[in-house]
Amino acid sequence: MRNVINVSVTPKGTLETLSQIEVQQLSEAGSGSTYRLFRQCALAILNTGVQIDNAKAILEAYQDFDVRIHQQERGVRLELINAPADAFVDGEMIASTREMLFSALRDVVYTESELGSPRIDLASSTGITDYVFHLLRNARTMRPGLEPKMVVCWGGHSIDTEEYKYTKKVGHELGLRSLDICTGCGPGVMKGPMKGAAIAHAKQRISTGRYLGLTEPGIIAAEAPNPIVNELVILPDIEKRLEAFVRVGHGIIIFPGGVGTAEEFLYLLGILLHPDNQSLPFPVVLTGPSSARAYLEQLHDFVGATLGEQAQQRYEVIIDDPAAVARHMAKGLREVTDFRRAHNDAYHFNWLLKIDEGFQYPFDPTHENMASLQLSRDLPPHELAANLRRAFSGIVAGNVKDKGIRRIEEHGVYQIHGDVSVTEPLGRLLEAFVAQHRMKLPGGAEYVPCYRVVG
Repeated sequence: MRNVINVSVTPKGTLETLSQIEVQQLSEAGSGSTYRLFRQCALAILNTGVQIDNAKAILEAYQDFDVRIHQQERGVRLELINAPADAFVDGEMIASTREMLFSALRDVVYTESELGSPRIDLASSTGITDYVFHLLRNARTMRPGLEPKMVVCWGGHSIDTEEYKYTKKVGHELGLRSLDICTGCGPGVMKGPMKGAAIAHAKQRISTGRYLGLTEPGIIAAEAPNPIVNELVILPDIEKRLEAFVRVGHGIIIFPGGVGTAEEFLYLLGILLHPDNQSLPFPVVLTGPSSARAYLEQLHDFVGATLGEQAQQRYEVIIDDPAAVARHMAKGLREVTDFRRAHNDAYHFNWLLKIDEGFQYPFDPTHENMASLQLSRDLPPHELAANLRRAFSGIVAGNVKDKGIRRIEEHGVYQIHGDVSVTEPLGRLLEAFVAQHRMKLPGGAEYVPCYRVVG
């Protein structure tokens, strides 16, 4: 039986007063889509810690959950009806949950209000980057003047205990070197490095450690924010989220994961392979414990088989050595600092990084769009990386996103076509993900593929 609670909460700290139009947008009587978006994000945040990675199941389990926004003289108040009781202690909402709940309100309201602004241009590459910048600035993510020390950690939410402990060890080594952590904000690899860094920051008496979580509405229900996150930003879609990672991060560590991690890795490699970015310093490490050696080698071989040796040279592979990972990253961040200082680029936002439009425009993983992806070695490597990234993005949607799961239920599995030189290594990699239980959280139902790779 579900344990639910009805309660009213106000922001902790400050939140800009919402206008009457913004309150209307967030009410059922106003813009239904905006209200549904915030309700979905709020429910995900209130479910933090629940071991379910099926957004559809979570939304269906709390169909009677409601959130109402009331404007007051001093700001805004949220009325929660049939909210998950695990988010409360003796009737009081847990502080981290409360912070993230109002971060979601801030981001949803600002995103929707900005879309109507005449200065927003989502039809051009520079316009999209400017939009991402404004979303991050509104969330107070920017910290001008701080030298580069934000390390992005990517990896799966479905990992085993040994891999999770390894991510904590790496995070601990990063924290001992006074580095901050940015992840996708969920469980697994998104939590481990933050936990390790938090302990290390306490040892170094660092009270200003940053644990930045970047997410988007389509994935937040499946990967609810972990409670260590002290800065949460909800971007409008996966493409804006990925661009935010590479614009605010100064280096990236890729841990073991599944298709979501492969999507992120290919996105990054596709950008770094662009001719305009060849001289840009951007430290990248692929790492994991000894038990993940086979996985790391499979991913490394897949990159070589599809994108070539040039792509493999854009990252370092380090196995079972957390201190070496942290030292490599610290050294790389010093090079980033020197480069940005020499080129007058901002420390807090990587303006010089060239991101091709193919990586910025949202990809809707319909069955038609998935089947028509061009997967050929005849494409330039950065374009092939973009299309492979879209293929993995579709599989993520079919695995855990509410809309994607419903599409699979209605139309059957995705068909992924391409040249044999690409589909064979792709098929092998996906088979390995399934065999290693990297597609879903451990302990759940047996994984049923939402795709079929056709050579």
